[in-house]
Amino acid sequence: MIKHILLGAFCLAQFSLVSAKEIPNHPETGNMITTSVFQQVPKTVIIKTKKFKIRIDKQPNGKYLYQSWNANASLTTKPSMIISDGELIPDGSGGNYYIAFTNEGYSYQVWRNYLTDYGKKAPYTLIVNDPNDREILSQDGYVVKK
Repeated sequence: MIKHILLGAFCLAQFSLVSAKEIPNHPETGNMITTSVFQQVPKTVIIKTKKFKIRIDKQPNGKYLYQSWNANASLTTKPSMIISDGELIPDGSGGNYYIAFTNEGYSYQVWRNYLTDYGKKAPYTLIVNDPNDREILSQDGYVVKK
């Protein structure tokens, strides 16, 4: 009986070593790299809120471009606002993230809400804060085009 238990433990250890994967140290900090699973971020997304149409494009430099129009305007017209150099900021380990933009002291955040009940919550949310970091706008948004 003991031989069977030892043989089973030995086999289990061997199979565990075969499937183990070494993650190298980060070259600059020496820390172990941790990986998270995030949803795929589209290169371009167009969302519509109650008052705005918003187009977000990933730029070749890795930053994001924000363009917005009135909700009833055509995307072929000149945008009413253009903000460059947006940054993607992960939120937790479940895939949610937001893209942050700054314009004249105001901060614009377009949140992607993966971990939500879509019947109750929109897949995107636009949040705008004034220079004193007070929220002045929060609107749910739905994808018009990816």
